[in-house]
Amino acid sequence: NLFSVSWVTVKGEAAAIETELLRDYRFGQQQLIEIWGQACAHAITKAYPLSSLSKKQPTVLVICGPDQNGSIGLVCARHLRIYEYEPTIYHPKRSSQSLHQDFTVQCEKMDIPFLSYLPTEVQLINDAYNLVIDAMLGPDADCANIKEPYPGILVTLKQVKIPIASVDVPSGWDVEEPSQDGINPEVLISLTAPKKCAMSFSGKHFLAGRFLPYDIQKKYELNLPDYPGTDCLIEL
Repeated sequence: NLFSVSWVTVKGEAAAIETELLRDYRFGQQQLIEIWGQACAHAITKAYPLSSLSKKQPTVLVICGPDQNGSIGLVCARHLRIYEYEPTIYHPKRSSQSLHQDFTVQCEKMDIPFLSYLPTEVQLINDAYNLVIDAMLGPDADCANIKEPYPGILVTLKQVKIPIASVDVPSGWDVEEPSQDGINPEVLISLTAPKKCAMSFSGKHFLAGRFLPYDIQKKYELNLPDYPGTDCLIEL
């Protein structure tokens, strides 16, 4: 495991980096979400290649939250569809942000199905999908105060037997420390730089942050690892 403490961002640092990218470097919000979402889809293809899936259909359940992590999940689902997976999206609380709505429409136009409810019967999820992508609660979520329907979804996810891949921070985990009783993802895809809670993560860990300008990397002393070839992500 190539994990280096110097790559880790502390609470608030990831948000500060994002603000700088948007304000000073003139990145667009939609652009960042697209970059991250496509990188997440790449990570899924590396961790779970089509040829390795156990079910006849390459089905994937993508659970999206109301904020930016949810938008990243929508982009990830769209790219997985292009890579010939069969994503289904569960998106219980849709954001009124036009950006979020745009990403939703893009998925609908790709004929990606949206679930109206999540089965509480865990076996139905185990039988229908090869894996679950958790794009619910990002690094900004207040873990002590998670609003419905997400606590109920987390209870279900703790019981599923199929693998879970989490985007940036496993939902329900505190960004600063690993969770004792939270969900237990098999794959974590860190965005920009790993968060502190990822330090003890023992599963497959990918980092997507190759687009970061050098001055930002220097300013925040990220000392990011060398990405292989032309890849947009690296397995840590």
